[in-house]
Amino acid sequence: MRPFTYQRVDTPSAAIHAFGKTDGATSVLSPVQFLAGGTTLIDLMKLDVMRPECLIDINALESTDFGRIAIGEGGLRMGALVRMADAAEHPQIIREFPAIAQSLQLAASQQIRNMATLGGNVLQRTRCPYFRDVSYRECNKRTPGSGCAALDGFNRSHAVLGTSDQCIASYPGDLAQALIALDAMVDLAGPSGLRRMPFAELHRQPQNRPEMETVLQPGELIVSFFVPAAAWARRSVFLKVRDRESYEFALASAAVGLDLVDGVVRDARIALGGVATVPWRAAEAEAVLKGRALDEAAQDAAARAAFSGAQAREHNGFKIELGKRTLKRAIAQAAVMEI
Repeated sequence: MRPFTYQRVDTPSAAIHAFGKTDGATSVLSPVQFLAGGTTLIDLMKLDVMRPECLIDINALESTDFGRIAIGEGGLRMGALVRMADAAEHPQIIREFPAIAQSLQLAASQQIRNMATLGGNVLQRTRCPYFRDVSYRECNKRTPGSGCAALDGFNRSHAVLGTSDQCIASYPGDLAQALIALDAMVDLAGPSGLRRMPFAELHRQPQNRPEMETVLQPGELIVSFFVPAAAWARRSVFLKVRDRESYEFALASAAVGLDLVDGVVRDARIALGGVATVPWRAAEAEAVLKGRALDEAAQDAAARAAFSGAQAREHNGFKIELGKRTLKRAIAQAAVMEI
């Protein structure tokens, strides 16, 4: 047991003030961490992977906009402290933003969905075994400059897109792919005030700084997510392929949104999971589909474009073909949806 202090706050400004100045909130090495549902953070503390000196409990903010769902003509707003179960079971989200509901329903057991928050879910750490087992010293996410044991180790679950010679750990979440595919924005609050950015820009590829996983500034909090109402939002699908049917992380997943007119793609939104170091927007695949009928040739072309830059290691090469097939299935399912 490593000693740490614990502090509860009840306003966003108190949370930001309590954080103070640190060397980076987005690093596993940060001495201060915000605590919401705790379903990832407490796990990693037990494993001795994360060793915060101070936890700031922000759950009281659930009574503010941080904990609310609102749907209007412009789109969907979900607070960062909305529980996964509440969003997954929301009738309007199921009807108007189905990929979001599906991604949450497939993400975890009911007990975890009841506890975990949307903000915490998109910020969860990789399930790379070399990251989560401190007996492996080579992990650039955990100890910068130490190396990456996965590069030449057992890397079946690892990424084939967005990798570097410093890290090939795959991003584990599901909701993030749905948010990217539906052009979500994320609202942030921090010492410098409020800002909004495309959700697709929140996560950082590892490059030479694998320990820095997002662009969040020290002390910055996710406030909410905004998903615009669009034709591709209602015709959207999240498909997840995994080793076992229930409550397992994706080997490959795809979130697809289509705007179809008389069987021709007017616009498309595609994101991939399980195969990349970050939630992955497949813009090349989207471009291939625009203006085409959704026949098998179009689906094949989109799948090839999505994985054109993939780089496999010794054990994960199967993910390229699996990812292509997963994407094609998701496109086909979205095409026949009744909306």
